[in-house]
Amino acid sequence: MERIRRGRQIIKSFAKSIDSIRLQPSFGKAIDFLLSCQGKIVTTGIGKAGIAMRKFSATLCSLGMPSCYLHPGEASHGDLGLLTSKDILFVASTSGKTREVMEIMKLARNIKVKSIIGITSHPDSPVRKEADLVIDMGVIKEAGYLGLAPTTSILVMLALTDSLALVAAEEKKFTKEDYALRHHSGYCGAKARGEAQ
Repeated sequence: MERIRRGRQIIKSFAKSIDSIRLQPSFGKAIDFLLSCQGKIVTTGIGKAGIAMRKFSATLCSLGMPSCYLHPGEASHGDLGLLTSKDILFVASTSGKTREVMEIMKLARNIKVKSIIGITSHPDSPVRKEADLVIDMGVIKEAGYLGLAPTTSILVMLALTDSLALVAAEEKKFTKEDYALRHHSGYCGAKARGEAQ
């Protein structure tokens, strides 16, 4: 019973943190960036933030917005060739102090990427100074007895990026039929085509 109590307590803390997200005008501006992108929407981040940004990229693609993930560590070893001056770079880092993340922002500037959007939490995050636009995650306390493992922060990051993708797709008037064209297999595709309940 104690394990169940602790588990429920942690889940409640997750829900409270997501409910506490305060969207600012930068959220709406980020949607403008997504809708006006003439190139690719490139996402980046390292560690757990990198996993969240891979998910963001996959969601954008499924909603008709060309996107891919760029690993910050591989970027300086040639993968930076992915970026063009028409692309938007989404950079996620809770602390905004990770060396590889700061480096990719500077390298992207050298290539003259169209815009850099930062998603970060810490008030003193260097990402705030380097980005053209910042989506503030707010001050976050990680769940669990250590308060260290990136858990709450990644859920907030996922909630923000999923919200961006869904609102942008809605404004693009992305339809169920458009969705079906990009999902030829699986339950989601069948449901979009009206072939599944």
